[in-house]
Amino acid sequence: MSLMPYAFGGLAAVVLLGSFFAASSQNLVRSVLWLGAALIGTAGLFALLNAPFLAGIQLILYTGGIITLMLFGVMLTDREHAVTRQNPSLNPLAALMVAGTFFALLATAIMNTELPVHMKDLNGGTQAVGFNLLQEHLLAFEALSFLLLAAMVGAIVLARRRDAE
Repeated sequence: MSLMPYAFGGLAAVVLLGSFFAASSQNLVRSVLWLGAALIGTAGLFALLNAPFLAGIQLILYTGGIITLMLFGVMLTDREHAVTRQNPSLNPLAALMVAGTFFALLATAIMNTELPVHMKDLNGGTQAVGFNLLQEHLLAFEALSFLLLAAMVGAIVLARRRDAE
């Protein structure tokens, strides 16, 4: 018997619980950390699907980069002038009914749809992605790298200007 269904169930639970707690937490730092847990679970799901490149990108770019960026944003915001708002649900029963109806509709649509499965060879995986980026899409790749460099320089200039004041 394979352990794959149990691993999938565990990782799916991590993603669902992390997403739920990220959306429902009153503390912004905890919300970001729960989002990080959900993104790590997503990377695990990619790894289970034999997509190590996507799992690595998910870990490095989203979990590492985006969560770090969000935490810095939370820590650097001026909390004295921040508006504090509560996030209580006005009617949890109505929200549960709407969510249940949406889930039932979506589950019915998925179960009643037959999608043909076509497997085709992807020719090399990550090597093909690298060649494609550096041959056919080289101009877009270089433009994106220039844009990211300009954004980084702009952020440094703004941070130094704020320190000088």
